[in-house]
Amino acid sequence: MSNLVAFFIILTTAATVRVSGAANEIKTAADAAKLSNLWLGTTLSAFCGGDRGTGMLAIPILAGSAAYAVSELFRWRASLESKPSRARKFYYVIAAATILGLGLNLFGFNPIRALFLSALLNGLVAVPFMFLLMLISMNPAIVGKFRLPLYLRLIGWLATASCLPPRWPS
Repeated sequence: MSNLVAFFIILTTAATVRVSGAANEIKTAADAAKLSNLWLGTTLSAFCGGDRGTGMLAIPILAGSAAYAVSELFRWRASLESKPSRARKFYYVIAAATILGLGLNLFGFNPIRALFLSALLNGLVAVPFMFLLMLISMNPAIVGKFRLPLYLRLIGWLATASCLPPRWPS
């Protein structure tokens, strides 16, 4: 249900931006909310105002997930249930991620540009990553008895192929 709501928020914002022709003027989520308020009225504006609270809630979640990922990569003790003295590196990563996020905000880093660049990077690495993941998932020496059944392999290869860029006529 949350994905359905998110889809319609994205669709509504995209339609509003397209109609207004103000795509290049949007630098922050607040700019998008203001634009939505102009075109869609105060009901949506009140709804979009909730994105500030959601953003504030996301900071510790993103810092924590980054800390878990880094700790898992380096096989450090990682648990929010552990005291900082027992999982020192884990808590250092949380602090560093929080300070980095705050610093980007304080120095005027454009979050919309960051979203664009992260989507671009994701698009560039998705196909090779999915290709390697499919090869790994079919290799019994790596996955043992957890080899994918045929129908999941077909779905995986179809998903990988769907990420390939289209061929444009020259």
